[in-house]
Amino acid sequence: MPEINYIAIEGVIGAGKTSLAKKIADRLDANFIVEEFEKNPFLESFYEDRKRYAFQTQMFFLINRYEQQKRLNQGDLFSKFIVSDYIFEKDKIFAYLNLEGDELKLYEAMFPLLERDLRKPDLVVFLQSSVDRLMFNIKKRGRKIERSITRSYISELSEAYNNFFFKYNNTPLLIVNTTEIDFVKKQKDFDELFRQIFREDRGFIEYFNPES
Repeated sequence: MPEINYIAIEGVIGAGKTSLAKKIADRLDANFIVEEFEKNPFLESFYEDRKRYAFQTQMFFLINRYEQQKRLNQGDLFSKFIVSDYIFEKDKIFAYLNLEGDELKLYEAMFPLLERDLRKPDLVVFLQSSVDRLMFNIKKRGRKIERSITRSYISELSEAYNNFFFKYNNTPLLIVNTTEIDFVKKQKDFDELFRQIFREDRGFIEYFNPES
């Protein structure tokens, strides 16, 4: 495997991607890139009425993610590593789930123009989890903006993520079943996952199913 300097963590809402990315960034003393979802003024309204606010929410995220990711091209003189809690391509998962008609056509025209300018991660880690665990995590953290998220939406989103990463081959990929582990509170779970990420003999695409 080539050297890993830029790691991106992905997963459905509630999978723990930001928590894991932060722990990895802290251990590596890395440049930490976190998705600025709280800056989206349409997001809370979107969770309450998906159809009405889908396009505004999606376009805000597209531009905001692009501006944030483009800064990575400039490099960081003070850190060897970059750890992000999302990949730019995941924007398409939400677009195809929530947009249709002329709005989707406009999105499809814009996305490739932006994507071609951006740096790709050296490794993507996809945190896969059951819907029950995702809903538990969402409820447990109690974010006001997420109170209107329904189980049906998380189920739909989880299926869309699984389909996306089943076909994904743009970068090395590590898929991790996180349903039965707790890498936030249990140090041994985090240490084992960290070892898997930097294992020298890891293949281009691998699945890691840790014991609980």
